Amino acid sequence: MNQLSTVGFPRIGAQRQLKKWVEAYFKEKLSMDELQQNAAELRKQHWLLQQQNNIAFIPSNDFSFYDTFLDMAFLLNVIPEVHRNLNLNKLDTYFAMAKGYQKGNHDARALPMKKWFNTNYHYIVPLIDGQTRFKLNDIKLFDEYNEAVALGIKTKPVIIGPFTFLKLSKIDTKDKTYFNYGEEITKVYSDLFARLNKLNAEYIQIDEPILVTDLGKEDVEFFVTLYKTLLQDKKNLKVLLQTYFGDIRDVYEKAATLDFDALGLDFLEGGKNIKLIEKFGFPRDKILFAGIVNGKNIWINNYQSSLELLGLLERHVDRDRIVLNTSCSLLHVPYTTASEKQMEKKYKKHLAFAEEKLKELNDIAVLLQTDNYALNKKYEENILSVKEKLENNVIFAENLRKDVAGFLDADIVRQPSFESRIKEQKERLQLPALPTTTIGSFPQTDEVRILRKKFKNGEISSDKYNEKIKEKIAEIIRLQEDMGLDVLVHGEFERNDMVEYFGENLSGFLFTQNGWVQSYGTRCVKPPIIFGDITRKKPITVDYLAYAQSLTDKPVKGMLTGPVTILNWSFPREDLPLSDIAYQIALAIKAEVQDLEARGIKIIQIDEAALREKLPLRKKDWHHEYLSWAINAFRLVHSSVQSLTQIHTHMCYSEFEDIIKEIDAMDADVITFEAAKTDLSILDVLVAHNFRTEVGPGVYDIHSPRIPGKEEIKEIIVKMINKLEREKVWVNPDCGLKTRGMQETVASLKNMVEAVKEIREKI
Repeated sequence: MNQLSTVGFPRIGAQRQLKKWVEAYFKEKLSMDELQQNAAELRKQHWLLQQQNNIAFIPSNDFSFYDTFLDMAFLLNVIPEVHRNLNLNKLDTYFAMAKGYQKGNHDARALPMKKWFNTNYHYIVPLIDGQTRFKLNDIKLFDEYNEAVALGIKTKPVIIGPFTFLKLSKIDTKDKTYFNYGEEITKVYSDLFARLNKLNAEYIQIDEPILVTDLGKEDVEFFVTLYKTLLQDKKNLKVLLQTYFGDIRDVYEKAATLDFDALGLDFLEGGKNIKLIEKFGFPRDKILFAGIVNGKNIWINNYQSSLELLGLLERHVDRDRIVLNTSCSLLHVPYTTASEKQMEKKYKKHLAFAEEKLKELNDIAVLLQTDNYALNKKYEENILSVKEKLENNVIFAENLRKDVAGFLDADIVRQPSFESRIKEQKERLQLPALPTTTIGSFPQTDEVRILRKKFKNGEISSDKYNEKIKEKIAEIIRLQEDMGLDVLVHGEFERNDMVEYFGENLSGFLFTQNGWVQSYGTRCVKPPIIFGDITRKKPITVDYLAYAQSLTDKPVKGMLTGPVTILNWSFPREDLPLSDIAYQIALAIKAEVQDLEARGIKIIQIDEAALREKLPLRKKDWHHEYLSWAINAFRLVHSSVQSLTQIHTHMCYSEFEDIIKEIDAMDADVITFEAAKTDLSILDVLVAHNFRTEVGPGVYDIHSPRIPGKEEIKEIIVKMINKLEREKVWVNPDCGLKTRGMQETVASLKNMVEAVKEIREKI
């Protein structure tokens, strides 16, 4: 029977144990020894689970306290001097790189964070500068390998490859590019190989996902040079080159000739990989790790499609040289459907989380060995379930489908022109120069979480819940007025999550009890599942926002999540095109916008934090496969509002420079960007493209507990108004304040407002 493998496994635990332990450590409620012991026990559980499910190639070092890319930077000694000079122990230095550090005379900012390709996971961006000296700096990789060996499990350690590491790091040296670091980094990887050889490791998995993106001739040559050198030192160690999220068309021929022992290819998102094998063949001296079980979605595997694909592969690769693999790490899906006690069977039978995907690998392996698998009971049940899902009519809205099919270009064009309406808005709002605001959410305290939990469990009535939420809204309005903010928000205390909250008020969504997925660090999200057609059941935010506006003469922003972000931060259905799902959501949010406007809300923010998330990894596919309908979906939401109503949007976690024209074409009036972690590099791009929309590049990083000083914020604002038209600049934090503590939030916002006041006096 074919051997089985996983690219990686969820590390947070079935009940988010790791998140709770790490956060307890941050609060000094858990010792370092206790944290390490708990983590070792969690790793043990995950390894044994995979062993029990016949996984032959079990990964190690896919565990991380925060981020595996940060782990790799730490292993390679890519530690900025400012963090090294904190003189902390290794673990706290590591966390300081991720979260920043501010204590006594020490003040170190967190490293930047970016999207991991086209997922909702975020990685920490290493900084390579003139002080960087590559060397083996950590033993985590080797310790975890030995931990597994002690359990009788020989794992394949997983590391980020040198090519991807250099390509995704920030190179902060004047006279060097990433090409200049090949020799230095290769020596460290060779040392790593030597250590694993001493431990008698059999395989190492080297992840090189950057290979599925557009690569130039120099990139390909550099990749080949790196590995020609490195693979000379592998000795007895077998090297698996693992890729995911797409095909490797730019390097397949070269990679096939290099001295890898195995190639890991994604045959789901990387459907063209099969064409590459058909065209160029597959080397007889290599093992193929075939990614056939989807590591990014939560739907059951289509056994018929998987077996047909394997049949095509067997024309070019001997069956005994094919390992059945996940398409990517399973960290992108929840842990197990067994935890979903409340979900109806008619829905749950269509779902496969990480643990269930292990069983799917086993089923496919068994069916592959069966002479007539079409008569196998598991196969028959699977085919019926897949057919039922694809013909889904459980939540069906015929009129909605007609509306989606029938909207015209005129339906996404807002009138009058941007220039005309922005003038009207300024006259109506009468805001000062450099208006200050926040992105929307305020800290979600234990009090608020307990309140929502009591309401959800039926322990308090709807009237009592609304009364308490309105008390919190009144408090936060007073606080913002006292701080001197110009445009206020209601705090979003009624919302558990910016997507889940809206999904709960729309038809067509399913929700899990424990479907947690790691987004970054200790931040976990519970993505809704889109199962049917999407309509708005009733007004969602209107009453709370109208109440907030009644408490103040200052404008209160209506806070909505945009259609593309709701889609991208959910698990989408498979029986409709993504564009149709986005338009359905857009029509639902459009109705909410119209109701807010009718209740006197003058500013409405429609967040599109995840606009870039499903952007194809190949540029030639950007427009026809994604951007055209994604931008149109956003425009559909706000195209019918009055010229006096000001439309805002917010974007974060991503690089926007290469789609800045498309962002301008969203036709919002104001866009706030996550920018502080990237040293405001977006400013030059805005200038170069004559960006029309008013902008609020974030002036401080909210993902760190660090409090920015007033002078620091003033420097950032001055930099902004020296490059952009002052009349177009807004001042705000990077992102929502939900995950921060109230004390640090108030201190940071006060510094921001004071910085603006002092600059206003000068200008």
